[in-house]
Amino acid sequence: MADQTQYVTLGAADCLFAVPVERVQQILETQPIAAMPHAPADFLGMIDMRGQSVPVMDLRTRLALTAAEDSHSTRIMVLDARIGEVPRRIGLKTDRVFEVTELDTGSMEAPPDLGASWRTEFVAGVGRRNGAFVTVLDLDRLFAADDLPAAAACP
Repeated sequence: MADQTQYVTLGAADCLFAVPVERVQQILETQPIAAMPHAPADFLGMIDMRGQSVPVMDLRTRLALTAAEDSHSTRIMVLDARIGEVPRRIGLKTDRVFEVTELDTGSMEAPPDLGASWRTEFVAGVGRRNGAFVTVLDLDRLFAADDLPAAAACP
């Protein structure tokens, strides 16, 4: 039976990513982010979402993609993830959000094994949407990894 999982597709740099729609709680326009002292570079700070404090991570920095200024299409996706055994609600700043969609039937593959030069533990798989490659993020591993930067290109 074909995988009929729906995904929200998003972009950062020239890369196309997807996350399962059931993990997306809200998509917000940019807003003031309260910076935290001595935070890692990819942790932008905290936002208030209806009285709930939500940490915000920068996808570009997290994946070692080239930095860019925010634009009118920049969004913060508020996502549910598990770090260890603890459920967390985390904001992920991304360049743009495209759509809720299914990936092309039968297109999901494991990330290619290129040895240690490309870290893929945060990639749940690589699919296609209208023929374009889509990297499906493993949110739990993306947020839990301590030292992701070093793998800086789209698959």
